[in-house]
Amino acid sequence: MGEAMLVLEHLTMKFGNVVANENVSFQVNEGEILSLIGPNGAGKTTLFNCITGFYAPFSGKVSFRGQNITGMRPNKICKLGLARTFQIVKTLKEMTVRENILTGAFLHTRHMKEASKIAEEIMVLTHLQHKAHQLGANLTIADKKRVEIARALATKPQLLMLDEAMAGLNQTEIKDAMELCLKLKKSGITLVIVEHIMEAIMPISDRVVVLNAGKKIAEGTPDEVVNHDQVIKAYLGERYHAKSKKN
Repeated sequence: MGEAMLVLEHLTMKFGNVVANENVSFQVNEGEILSLIGPNGAGKTTLFNCITGFYAPFSGKVSFRGQNITGMRPNKICKLGLARTFQIVKTLKEMTVRENILTGAFLHTRHMKEASKIAEEIMVLTHLQHKAHQLGANLTIADKKRVEIARALATKPQLLMLDEAMAGLNQTEIKDAMELCLKLKKSGITLVIVEHIMEAIMPISDRVVVLNAGKKIAEGTPDEVVNHDQVIKAYLGERYHAKSKKN
């Protein structure tokens, strides 16, 4: 793996007296898929929001490619090369698939010709070229999620953060999503993925960070994390642990 691309140092986020993230530190290395897992309410999406500028952390530091981006505005962070998707899909319903993707492409260019070229390339990469003229409102949940990823990709990210991109998908769609993640990694994009579907995320992850009640309780390879006592107790449960050992 390459050098550290994203570094979190002692990141804490509070909402009044509620601590959502507490003293979280880890790094994401260039060229890897790092997954962020943990039970509901563990603070995963809050952490995404702190990294990408939607929240200013209470304390701690976020660095991207050696630059301090703590509390920087989301559009500036995106322009630096860090893009994200959202847990609740934000497809622009009145726009076509192509127009949705164009909105991302316009981050780096004001020229329609150049933006269109980027959009066409991304549609091919994400297998959306046959749905280019469909309205966002008429898409299936799987296609909406794919459009959201495509729009983020159109901003030319070096690091892409996916928030539950596989939730609500069937087995075939999950397999397609896994393949897309591996294809993006191969193309040189580093990925951070929040996901609950362990059977999908463990096979494609290089490393896994586990949050519970806002704190990091484990970090390591998928094998290390699956066998970690605290992780089994807090999140995976004995059944998943036994199943993964069988496989």
